[in-house]
Amino acid sequence: MIIGIIADSHDNVPVVKKAIAFLNEKNVNMVIHAGDYVAPFTVRLFKEFNCPWIGVFGNNDGEKKGLTVVSENRIQEPPYELNLGGKSVYIAHDIFPEFPDGNVPGRDIIISGHSHNASVEKRGNQVYINPGELCGYVSGKCTIALLDTEKLEAEIVEIK
Repeated sequence: MIIGIIADSHDNVPVVKKAIAFLNEKNVNMVIHAGDYVAPFTVRLFKEFNCPWIGVFGNNDGEKKGLTVVSENRIQEPPYELNLGGKSVYIAHDIFPEFPDGNVPGRDIIISGHSHNASVEKRGNQVYINPGELCGYVSGKCTIALLDTEKLEAEIVEIK
């Protein structure tokens, strides 16, 4: 499976639209958002995905009721766990409150956001993915990640 991973979109609507178009063009099987959508009007755009999507709330997602309604219950409280293609997936906006050392045991794929720093790190049989910030407000780069669950490999992609 190819999974598109997004975090920290922070209502940057033009870039969200570009990311949706890019991920649809790549024919990803699913999209995961690691939080900080901010407003429901941004999440409304996610109906344009050609695949299922899910996500977790971030620390800037104050309007949870509106986000829940607009997302049709696709946004969950973190951490959220699921199985994709036989791989265990852990999704949180920020992993450090639960795992201060940054190590999340017993999962194959760990997805987080919050730091706005894009990274892919292999640790033994695990892959840790932070897609960076889709909004581009902090780093100046609008990034997402693409994950191949079969190969357990991910790459950071800049959305321009």
